[in-house]
Formats: sequence, structure tokens, C-alpha cells
Amino acid sequence: MRVEYINPFVEAAHNILTEVLAEDVKRGDLYLKSTSMPVMGVAAFVGLAGDVEGRVLFDMSMDTAMKIASKMNMEELPEFDELAKATITEMANLITGQAVTKLHDLGFKFDLTPPALFTGEKMEISDHEVEALIVPMLTQQGKIEVNVAIRERT
Repeated sequence: MRVEYINPFVEAAHNILTEVLAEDVKRGDLYLKSTSMPVMGVAAFVGLAGDVEGRVLFDMSMDTAMKIASKMNMEELPEFDELAKATITEMANLITGQAVTKLHDLGFKFDLTPPALFTGEKMEISDHEVEALIVPMLTQQGKIEVNVAIRERT
């Protein structure tokens, strides 16, 4: 996996989270994962196809998702309802949109799927063909893992 694919997602996640949460966001130590991995509870999934293929996953606990949705809506949300789901989906849209713009500016051409939101316990993402780079983003609301698995189309 080339760094040119990863950096725009990491930079966009940092920029967007800093902006929408109005706080300093710290980046944790990144690591690689090549086997199936559990999801923390709420995951926004965006697929990529074109010159590159793969996916980006924004993974967080239900508690973190609730806190982020509440902060972005400037009101305490009592449950993970349609508004909370739409807010987390929009956060994924904002991050992915900024990253894709950077990648297109670098000459990469590909399409995205709209974010799909998955919630629940004991879920697992299994992608044995593409190694995933995990970049934790540490916020006051909790940890969001930006999980990027992209490769050049063969």
C-alpha cells in the first residue's frame, strides 16, 4: 500500500475532526493489520474503485459515536437514532470527500460508494487480500480508528 493513498485520508480525518469537534485531535501510533479484525461498535464504510480499489472504515465505540454526534449537533442526543446515524455518516462523507479531492489532484481516478453505517457487537471486517493501515485519532469524545485498505488495481 503506497503512502500517497494513505496520507490524504489521515490528513483529512485530522482536519475534519478538528473542525467539527472544535478541539485539538491527536494522532495515535499507526499499525498494520492483515487479518480479520473486530469492529468497535459503529463503523462507517466507504468503498473505492477505479485506479485504486479497497475501502476506508471509520471505526469507533457506540459511546464515542454518540458523543461525536451530540457534539456535531450541538445538543445531547439521547439515543443512536436516525439523526445520530446521519451525523456519523456525514462525518465519514466530509473526511472521504476531502481525501478524494487530494487524491484526484495527484492524478488518481476512482469512484466512491456512499458511506454505509454498521452497528453492533462482535462484528468483524475480513479482507485477506489487502493489508489495512490503522490510524487512531484521539479526541475528547473517544478514539476513532481510520482503517485504510487500498491497493492499485491489477
